[in-house]
Amino acid sequence: MFLPVLLCLCFWRLDGVFADDEVKSVSVTEGDSVSLNSGLTEMKDDDVIQWRFGDENTLIAEINKQGDRITVYEDVLDGRFRDRLKLDNQTGSLTVTHTTTEHAGDYELQINSVIKNFRLTVFVLELVSVSEGDSVSLNSGLTEIKDDDVIQWIFDITLLAEINNRADRITVYEDVLDGRFRDRLKLDNQTGSLTVTHTTTEHEGYYQLQINYIWVPSYISLNVYGELNISFFCFIYYSKI
Repeated sequence: MFLPVLLCLCFWRLDGVFADDEVKSVSVTEGDSVSLNSGLTEMKDDDVIQWRFGDENTLIAEINKQGDRITVYEDVLDGRFRDRLKLDNQTGSLTVTHTTTEHAGDYELQINSVIKNFRLTVFVLELVSVSEGDSVSLNSGLTEIKDDDVIQWIFDITLLAEINNRADRITVYEDVLDGRFRDRLKLDNQTGSLTVTHTTTEHEGYYQLQINYIWVPSYISLNVYGELNISFFCFIYYSKI
């Protein structure tokens, strides 16, 4: 005896927008240009590319290949992007020119139903000078350290000083680098700022700050000139966190 067999074929179709969870970090020095790469080598005839910026996801630029239209919305967000946006009509990549701190933050790219995310950091150059033998303070940028904060100052690749509020410990490593910083380092236990006293040419180099084991993109280059002037070139970052 043969029994009839019923075969059921089910087809599923998923529609919607798919987001890539990875956030690509990009950095630039203020005044320079930066390109946010779409990842495409060439757009298709029916592609729609949209770039958005900020917490409110404001549309700032788009390419609609099917409508043969390229649009840059320069007047949104109080005109901060005016004359600063360029779209590559082949790849959909976005270039921001003459960057300022107002352009730091989160960018979202939507290619048809796929979303990619970018985070832009903008550095600002600041100059501070001091005469040899005087003291100079390197600002952490914090107004107050939290109870679980860990603050570390690095000179070139050598750890100089740290505040570990988790362990209730403040440490100054005076004997590193042949003792050139001995009796010359002071840490502010409220803000984490570092002061170098009695400066000499031995203190030339690069200083960097780490907060909670995350590098802060703030680099200080210490230089000593013939007139016994010491200058600091400080990169301060602005980023959407």
